[in-house]
Formats: sequence, structure tokens, C-alpha cells
Amino acid sequence: MKTVDELSPVITEENINRRVAEIGSAITREYQDKDLVIIGILKGAFIFMADLVRKIDLPIEVDFVRLQSYGSGMESSGQVTITKDVELSLKDKHVLIVEDIVDTGYTLKYLKEVLSLHETASVKICCLIDKKERRKVDIEVEYVGFEIEKGFLVGYGLDYDEQYRQLPGIFHLTPRYEAKGFVPSER
Repeated sequence: MKTVDELSPVITEENINRRVAEIGSAITREYQDKDLVIIGILKGAFIFMADLVRKIDLPIEVDFVRLQSYGSGMESSGQVTITKDVELSLKDKHVLIVEDIVDTGYTLKYLKEVLSLHETASVKICCLIDKKERRKVDIEVEYVGFEIEKGFLVGYGLDYDEQYRQLPGIFHLTPRYEAKGFVPSER
């Protein structure tokens, strides 16, 4: 039975706000005079994406996808399925995928390939957290908020068992259990 979760600050709300504004400005510069569709991956990216789109000074369209990956325990097998697909037409449009955290890369590689089948002009990726040392497939992330190497992260959309998404900063989470000190593996 879970008793106490310990949270250690990693990124402050102020640093997140500053970085999101910087990324929004860079996206605004890159996509001038282009049809841009921002696609967020549910659920984790919704807070990051909401703040990000308000910092992009362009006409944009917004949509969401939801994906499910299969594996044993907390490790992904690389098998991914779409449980909520895009609803907008993507033909000849520039697509920017917004994700909360990138680690193995399986999910984003799959999604980028699927979205490219819609005859898009381009498909690029923006993430809040990049854990490059956990990468198992080659995937380019064009816009990165922060690179963090280790730890299970919560806050600003990131969750553990559907908890902690509402926190304004990013925190390392160390759950404590009465039975044999379980600590979740990294994403």
C-alpha cells in the first residue's frame, strides 16, 4: 500500500514559462506563411500544448491523438496503436506533433510515419522533456523544452497513476511503499 510520495523539484514554473515562450517564438518564425496544424498527444501534452499555442503568433489549427503502446510492466515493446485519430485534413499542411516526454522514441516514430501518410507538407516534433539516453529508435525532435537524463517525472501534464498532472513545475517522483520500496522505472 502506498504511503508517501516524495517530490523533488527539477524545473520551476518560471523556467517552463520562459522556455515555452522561446519555443513559441521559434515556431512562429519557422512557420510564417505556412498552414500549420498542431497535434497534441493525449493526455500528457495537453498543458504544455495549451501554453505553447498561446505563444505562437500565427493562424493555426489544433487537433489531438491518443496512442496506446503495449509492453510488459513499464517498458514499451514498440507496438503502438492509435485510439483517437486526427479529425482535421492534413493534406499539404505542416504538422507539428506536441508531446510531453520523449524517451524510447517508439511512439513518435510510429505517429510521424502515420501522419506522413496524410500527404502532409512536413511533420516535425516538439516536446517538453527529452530523455535522449533512453532512445531506442532514431527520431529527430526539432523543438525541445528541456533535456533531463534520469528520474521519473511528474507535473505540468506528466503523471503517475493519473496524479500530479496539475503541478505547475516538473518534479522527480519517488513513491514510497510499505512493501519492498518500489520505485517506478523511467519512462
